[in-house]
Amino acid sequence: MSYQVLARKWRPRTFHELVGQEHVQRALVNALDQGRLHHAYLFTGTRGVGKTTLARILAKCLNCTAGGQGDEGVTSTPCGQCPSCVAIDEGRFVDLIEVDAASRTKVEDTRELLDNVQYAPTQGRYKVYLIDEVHMLSTSSFNALLKTLEEPPPHVKFLLATTDPQKLPATVLSRCLQFTLKHMPPERIVEHLAKVLGAEGVPYEESALWLLGRAAEGSMRDAMSLTDQAIAFGQGRVEHGDVAAMLGTLDQRQVLSLVEALAEVDAARVLAEVAALAERGPDFGGVLDELTGVLHRLAIAQMVPDALDNGHGDRDALLALAGRFTAEDVQLYYQIGIQGRSDMEHAPDLRTALEMTLLRMLAFRPQGVPAPAKTPLPLRGAGEGGAGSAGPGPGTVAPPAVAPSAPAQASGRPEVERQAPAVEPPAAARPPEPPPSAPVFPAAAEGAPLPQEPPPPWEEAAPASSAHAPRGAPVPEPFQEAGPVAASSAEPPPEPAQAEPSPETPSEPSMAGLFGHADWLACFESLGLGGLTRNLVANCVVEHDDGQVLRLRLDPALSAMRAEIHIERTRQALAEHGVVRRLVVEEGPLPERVETPRQQAERLAAERHAEAVAALRRDPNVQKLEEAFGARLIESTVKPAETGAGS
Repeated sequence: MSYQVLARKWRPRTFHELVGQEHVQRALVNALDQGRLHHAYLFTGTRGVGKTTLARILAKCLNCTAGGQGDEGVTSTPCGQCPSCVAIDEGRFVDLIEVDAASRTKVEDTRELLDNVQYAPTQGRYKVYLIDEVHMLSTSSFNALLKTLEEPPPHVKFLLATTDPQKLPATVLSRCLQFTLKHMPPERIVEHLAKVLGAEGVPYEESALWLLGRAAEGSMRDAMSLTDQAIAFGQGRVEHGDVAAMLGTLDQRQVLSLVEALAEVDAARVLAEVAALAERGPDFGGVLDELTGVLHRLAIAQMVPDALDNGHGDRDALLALAGRFTAEDVQLYYQIGIQGRSDMEHAPDLRTALEMTLLRMLAFRPQGVPAPAKTPLPLRGAGEGGAGSAGPGPGTVAPPAVAPSAPAQASGRPEVERQAPAVEPPAAARPPEPPPSAPVFPAAAEGAPLPQEPPPPWEEAAPASSAHAPRGAPVPEPFQEAGPVAASSAEPPPEPAQAEPSPETPSEPSMAGLFGHADWLACFESLGLGGLTRNLVANCVVEHDDGQVLRLRLDPALSAMRAEIHIERTRQALAEHGVVRRLVVEEGPLPERVETPRQQAERLAAERHAEAVAALRRDPNVQKLEEAFGARLIESTVKPAETGAGS
């Protein structure tokens, strides 16, 4: 017996063997089981998704004689062994009239076909007209078909199939039950091919099946035909290299290698990967398209890992790669890739355009040359909750495994000042030394329970003992619940010194071992933060610190910038300076009398600029130039010297 191709050998014989069209299968099975049969069905979809196969299965269901001879014999599970089923499978059932509308478009052909509609079926229960590519019929043929299609004899069923339903007249569509068959996803195609090759005893590589699944473009018939070709090409085996050579497609593994080179910020490896790709003579525009597609999937993997598809069989590899990029890098690379694709037509050659696009990605990274830290996935966790949630909130970072040492907590100065002595905070931001004695808060003296979340220092009313303090004087941070009341009474909170505070810059001292806003201002520049992370936390103020959790308040206008990666980088920078805390960034209005690090930097820069302008105006040489030549000092061009240098 001659060889039978896989597409015909493995054509489904029943609804339950049908792959990937569950929505159509369910509707037809229920209609057959309940006896709710329509006189005309329309199946639409691209080539190779099962339109004709579905129509033949339905014809077998209508004419199977295993359950009886009358209408009660209609079943959704044809036996496949009765004379009617066997004849339909072999294509010799006289009451199944298959018509190719692409070759019989004339109205005379349609009229000849309809002349036999009135006659009863010869062999089966129903006379079934299967008209394939029905959209190819002429207007006259549709007009001749309309009346019969609307009111056919009881023994006649019409099954129409088309790849272009838009070309059908609305009058035809209104007379049919329409079922749209879906594209086959690559996952379903690969699953089915693995089943078929396993039954055929053909060795295969799963990566080769993914190449075939993508090349089929949603058509199971194309996938089966390509598999036949791959078996012949590989001499009875289906291997990745053979399939890639047969299809002439771009190897997805090489694209992933290119993305890995971008993750490592290795320009030499990037150029080496492009050179390796050039040996296969690919379409460099297609390479860039594949690269941007991978970047799109990386962004999905970072934000919602569960939504990442496995259409290329590389889901696990992409999840691993997603943690090696920051979200900023992925978005920037994607934008550069899209722009580079449109610029390719102006480049001297496509390879040069691809190389320049990749090098541009590395050159414009926000963080510079160093490789980014590993990004935790997802960027915004699923366990977000309110204040009463047991888990951390959206702005929290998991606490470190190692707690701060006892000497560091018992010290009267923060650890950050011991580890970074080279950074000398400004006099206005340096916390004053506490006096030897200070009044005790009434709540601590009376033994009343203290709240878990005391209000920020800028919102708490000043104690009675501070009533004599001048307006604008800072108030001490609220006493924290760190131990018994007796211990709190033995170590009263310090009283603010009567310094010359600025209305914009608080100088409230921090409790022993705790991190206050003055410490935040003093050590911010020494944290070494950069990029979007620096821009984010530079607009934060310290709201509360209890030794375990450090809470920062962020301007609500910058809420879109908040991401877990920035909070994690800030926590790590603080931990390197001895402030080991679980970091929480919450949105809320900032107090008017408290400076953020950005506001402090802007104020200090303005003061230095004013001092530089004043020094120039006092300079005798400048005064002589103004008097003799009418010279004028342009203040906007004055650039003060760096801090510590002369003006």
